[in-house]
Amino acid sequence: MSEEYLTVTALTKYLKAKFERDPYLGRVYLTGEISNFRLRPTHQYFSLKDENAVISATMFKGAFSKIKFKPEEGMKVLVVGRVSLYERSGQYQLMIEHMEPDGVGALYQALAQLREKLEKEGLFNPNFKQPLPRFPKRIAVLTSPSGAVIRDIITTTRRRYPIAQIVLFPTKVQGEGSADDIVRNIRRVEELGNFDTMIIGRGGGSIEDLWSFNEEKVVRAIFEARTPTISSVGHETDVTLADLVADVRAATPTAAAELAVPVLTDELMNIKQKQIRLENGFKKVLENKMLRFKRLKESYVFMQPERLYEGLSMRLDKTKERLNTAIERTINEQKTRYIQARGQLAEYSPKNRVFQEHQRVTYDTQRLIQGMNEYFNTKQQAFFKTVQALDLLSPLKIMGRGYSYTLKDKEMIKSVNQLKLNETVQVHYTDGFVEAEIKEIRKENGE
Repeated sequence: MSEEYLTVTALTKYLKAKFERDPYLGRVYLTGEISNFRLRPTHQYFSLKDENAVISATMFKGAFSKIKFKPEEGMKVLVVGRVSLYERSGQYQLMIEHMEPDGVGALYQALAQLREKLEKEGLFNPNFKQPLPRFPKRIAVLTSPSGAVIRDIITTTRRRYPIAQIVLFPTKVQGEGSADDIVRNIRRVEELGNFDTMIIGRGGGSIEDLWSFNEEKVVRAIFEARTPTISSVGHETDVTLADLVADVRAATPTAAAELAVPVLTDELMNIKQKQIRLENGFKKVLENKMLRFKRLKESYVFMQPERLYEGLSMRLDKTKERLNTAIERTINEQKTRYIQARGQLAEYSPKNRVFQEHQRVTYDTQRLIQGMNEYFNTKQQAFFKTVQALDLLSPLKIMGRGYSYTLKDKEMIKSVNQLKLNETVQVHYTDGFVEAEIKEIRKENGE
C-alpha cells in the first residue's frame, strides 16, 4: 500500500516541472505594489500585492542592475518574469526579469516591440550607416529655435569651423504633432539637397518628452534620408530609436557639432605642415634630378658621342666577317651538291635510260621471236601428228575404201529400225551424196 503514496519531494518536483513547462507561466506581465522590500547587496527578495492577493518575488542581481529607478515600499510597478516553484518551502514565486514604474510601462513595452520590429527589418544595421563628410559646407539643424541645443551647436561650430554655414529648420520636438513636424523638416532638407550634414537634436527629458524620436515615421524618415545624419536627443543615458537609426549618435549637442565639423585651425596647421612637407619633398626631388642631370651632362655620351657607336662598329665588322664566311661556305656546299646532283642526273639521264631500254627491247624481241618460232614448230609438229592420227580415224578414209553413211532429217541412221517404207534418205559418199527412197526393208535375220 505504501507504494501508492508520493513523497513530498516527488510531489514538489512534479509541481515545479508543471510550472516550468506551462507556456502561459513562462513569461508573465504583472502590475502590482511592492511590499516587504529591503535593499540587499546581491539578489532582491520582496512581494507584489494588490487588494486581494500577494505573491513572492525574486530579482537576481544581473536583472536588478539594469533598472533605471530605485524601488521603494508601496511603489506601483510593472514587471515581466516567469512563475516558478521553490522546492524547499513549496511556495510558488515570480522570478522577475524586468521592472519599471507603472505609468510609463506601456511606453517602454511599445518601445521594445517597435525596436524589435525595426531591428528585424535591418534599420539599425551598421552596414547602412553613411560616413560624415570631413569638411561640410552647409549643415542643417532640426531643433527648437528657442532651446539651448541650437545655441550650443552654433557656438561650437563657430569656434571650431566658422566657415561652415548653419541653417536652422525650426522644429517642434515635443508634444502633439512633433513627430510629423520632424518628418516634414527631414524631407525639406532632402528636397533641397544642398546640405552636407543634418543634425537632429533636443535636450533631455522623460520618456514621454522624448517619445517623438521613438515614433516609427521619424525613424523611417531618418533611415531613408540620403544626407548623413547626427542624432543628439536627450542626455547621454537616454537612448531613442532615432539615435539607433542615425548614421552617428552624439551624447550632447556640443558633441554633435564636434562630430560634424573639424577644428579649422588644426586643419590649416595640417595643411601648412603638408605644404612644407610637399615643398621640401619637391626641393629634394628637384635637387636629385639636377644632380642626375649634371652627371648625365658630364658623361662620355655627351662629351664623346663617338664612343656610343665604337662598340657597334666593331660588332658590325665582326658580323660582316661572319656573314662573308657563311656565304662562302654556303656557296661551296651548294657547288658540291650541284656537282653531285649533276653526276646523279647524268647517271639517271633519260637518254641513257632510253638506250638501255632499247637494247632491252631488242633483246626481248629476239627472244620473243625465237620463242615464237620454237613454239610454232612444236605446235606444227604436234598438229601434223594430230592430223595423221585424225586422218587414220577419219570417216573419209574409211569411205574412200567404199563405205558411206546415211542421214534422215540430218540424223545418222544406224539401224533399219529407224527407217520406214517410202521415206527419203541421203546417202553420203566421199565425193557427194544421193537421195534415195526406201522401197524395201530387210533385216539380217530374214524378216
